[in-house]
Amino acid sequence: MRESAKHDCMCHPFVPQIKIPEFMTYVKSFKPLINENARVLILGSMPGVQSLKLQQYYAHPQNNFWRIMFALFKHPQESDYKRKLAFLQERGIALWDTLESCYRPGSSDSDITNEKANNFQRLFKTYPDIRALFFNGVKSYEAFRKKVGFELTGDRFCLKLPSSSPANNAIPFDEKLRQWSIVLEYLF
Repeated sequence: MRESAKHDCMCHPFVPQIKIPEFMTYVKSFKPLINENARVLILGSMPGVQSLKLQQYYAHPQNNFWRIMFALFKHPQESDYKRKLAFLQERGIALWDTLESCYRPGSSDSDITNEKANNFQRLFKTYPDIRALFFNGVKSYEAFRKKVGFELTGDRFCLKLPSSSPANNAIPFDEKLRQWSIVLEYLF
């Protein structure tokens, strides 16, 4: 193999060699935000650039995720990240991403390639009281369907919800909130 060709593809002995364009960035998801009280698991696809930079779920200021969560409980929105996380955990809500890693040049889900799913078999075994999975947008749902499979979820309720991303501005906030309100039914 030419010396320059060694760097043109990901070379793993058991994985087909796939050419990765130079502008693509390898990104890795966060650990799950979860505890033994979790009843609902909300799944994104992969943290965006701003979230990765700050090491925070849904860090982009125009992402509606935190606004939706606090509005569901009619609670004033917190600005402190640790308080946001505690707010969710106290209510039985866990966060994670469908994908463990992928290549992507920015924040757009449509640019994700070479994705690898997180280990849901281990998660469900460790946290068997999760009753429902809610997918924050199409990419999270489709990646789960293709890379994990819904047979793994057992009798857990699964639903794709409108993305909270600023890229999904076709659906008004009030309509997103209405659709997201189903989360409450699985907490109590």
